[in-house]
Amino acid sequence: MKSTKLTNFGCLAIVLVLVGCASAPTHFYTLSVPKTAPTPPKPENLPIFIEIAPVAVPERLARPQLVVNSSGNSGTGINILEQERWSSPFNSELRDALASGLATRLNAIDVSRSGRLKDQATYRIAIVLRDFVAVPGDKVQSTFGWVISRSDDGRSSTCQVNISEPVGPSIDGLVHGVQQSVADVTNKIAANVKAFQATGNSFCEAGQLE
Repeated sequence: MKSTKLTNFGCLAIVLVLVGCASAPTHFYTLSVPKTAPTPPKPENLPIFIEIAPVAVPERLARPQLVVNSSGNSGTGINILEQERWSSPFNSELRDALASGLATRLNAIDVSRSGRLKDQATYRIAIVLRDFVAVPGDKVQSTFGWVISRSDDGRSSTCQVNISEPVGPSIDGLVHGVQQSVADVTNKIAANVKAFQATGNSFCEAGQLE
């Protein structure tokens, strides 16, 4: 009897090892894209200081796994892909990609984590991802909103934009569509900061004022 138990235990161990070996590998993705060299600012221009708040996202997306929709804009049929993951939780990936992109496009100094001087005028940027639908083989559709405020005088500019990117059926194609969406909204936020800096008013460069 004891021999039979040992034999069964040994078989079970072998099965578990084989199952472990057969498990699908986990793939990791990032929203960061290779940086391009920023245009050197003109000597007479003072540097821009920006402060990027943590990006608010729908609760279902605040995880490292990729979340995709299987039924388009209806909001049903959500799949959480365990083997397809961002390199950090999606909200962290999003914040880092936006902060890096804005610093590059604006030739700005990001003081979000280093802190700023008391009398240093800073453009504070709060971004929220209001809606996000990712359908492999169809599109990535997102709605971003943001508020830009100056730390010295309290003026602010509020904007919102809808972005839609076609994507292929592969996960790589889907990730590229999300990257492109982030690049698009980064360009729009940067344009809004420049317009706000130049005119001092709350004109929404993205074309839709909340």
